[in-house]
Amino acid sequence: MAETKYIFVTGGVSSSLGKGIIAASLAKLLQARGFKTTIQKLDPYINIDPGTLNPYEHGECYVTEDGAETDLDLGHYERFLNVNTSQANNVTTGRIYQSVIEKERRGEFLGKTVQVVPHITNEIKERIQQLGKNNEYDMVITEIGGTVGDIESLPYIEAVRQLKWELGDENALVIHLTLVPYLAAAKELKTKPTQHSVKTLMESGIKADILVCRTEHELSDDIRRKLAIFCNVKQEAVIQSIDASTIYDVPNLMLEEGLDKVVLKKLGLPSDTIPNLDRWNKFLYRHKNPKYQVTIGLIGKYVELQDSYKSILESFIHAGAENEVKVNIESIHSEFINENTIKNKISHLDGILVAPGFGERGIEGKIDAVKYAREHNIPFFGICLGMQMAVIEFARNVLHLSKANSTEMDPKTNHPVIDLMEEQKSITHMGGTMRLGSWKCELIEGSMAQKIYGSTLIHERHRHRYEFNNKYKKEIEQAGLKCTGINPETGLVEIVELENHPWFIGVQYHPEYKSTVANPHPLFISFIKAAETFSKQKNNVKVTKKE
Repeated sequence: MAETKYIFVTGGVSSSLGKGIIAASLAKLLQARGFKTTIQKLDPYINIDPGTLNPYEHGECYVTEDGAETDLDLGHYERFLNVNTSQANNVTTGRIYQSVIEKERRGEFLGKTVQVVPHITNEIKERIQQLGKNNEYDMVITEIGGTVGDIESLPYIEAVRQLKWELGDENALVIHLTLVPYLAAAKELKTKPTQHSVKTLMESGIKADILVCRTEHELSDDIRRKLAIFCNVKQEAVIQSIDASTIYDVPNLMLEEGLDKVVLKKLGLPSDTIPNLDRWNKFLYRHKNPKYQVTIGLIGKYVELQDSYKSILESFIHAGAENEVKVNIESIHSEFINENTIKNKISHLDGILVAPGFGERGIEGKIDAVKYAREHNIPFFGICLGMQMAVIEFARNVLHLSKANSTEMDPKTNHPVIDLMEEQKSITHMGGTMRLGSWKCELIEGSMAQKIYGSTLIHERHRHRYEFNNKYKKEIEQAGLKCTGINPETGLVEIVELENHPWFIGVQYHPEYKSTVANPHPLFISFIKAAETFSKQKNNVKVTKKE
């Protein structure tokens, strides 16, 4: 295929309609037809990256192999496509303006007045085309964040208009995702918000080629015809996106609606192949037909917003399907865990995951949860801060270093079992100062971690600033908490596991970032298996070995 094709996904009427899921589903269908496909997200906010945003504001911050802190939609892209993304797949307005201003300071604009058009729009166009430059991909899908009509989105919309004109109709198209609301009082679906949204897009010079309509009720032929005529699209290009029981149903729903066929037709490409979704559908079948169920406590401090731990929740779905187990998640706010409430909140669980996070709020509750899991042999999984809490709990309650802590929570602690790396101590800017992206980890032969991974060398993604303090390593190991994963370059501890416990592992990295539908993460698979075994023993269910 000679030229890379570009597909733009815009949103109208309302935010949170699921542009990321539609983009990922379309990409999955194109990939299943044999096209090399990638997705990028253009975010209109002025932060350089989501790394410094509160998870309550923007959901989790997703980290790529190359260490980019990105929007959580990139997690969907990777989970659906099983292809790594990078810094080039997530662009923010902050990054665009920073780049243009740096060019101006270097004198690259030769005395010209720097303006939104052409300088900002040219920078956006350059970023959009970066992924298609080496002809590595047949298709680049670009999701424009925000809602059409927002002030922040205008430069992106203008850049798309110019690109469509430059590339030609056969090389670029626009999919507009919109809401068709149902008015209960009138008992009918309303097309007017969509008409207005398309009109707003046309005021910016862009004609939508395909409409994807989010709806709670089936769209009748009459409504499709009405949308087609008033929004100036063909009727076959009015695609219904009805509420689904799981996001993993959406590729099949889009296949039924013919979204991929319309896209290929508009781009002048053959659509006679049948998408190969065998592996995907096998996963879906196992996800929807579990043979057992377990309850896992997710203990964190952002639990009110599901998107704060998006990758962890999705990893449980992948691992659950692999084990043919339904994973019920009980979100437990660590601020509300103490010695009086812990039994009530935790004793019934089949497994406990202590989640990542920053800052001291809610950490004592996390430490109490670790202690309960350790003493009652409940399968325990600590991720990043969760691993650090396990080390602090062990130091306090097994080594009797009662004031042991992390210098993040208590800079004056006399037992800093978790501390900053020396080179981090002089840094004052918070953005981009962490250990980020993929790092090597060597596993101790014969350890539980090594058996789970089936390898002695792994690569995992990081996002943290504080580390296990090696001054306490010997003491901690002698008491039974073994350091079984070490970074070969720095000697830093990546994995701890407890002897004489059915399943107790803490990891300094974020395994959830690498779990996909096609490759569920081995740690999550093993953790769910351990929770299933624990639950069956507790409930006197016969434990049978799976084929």
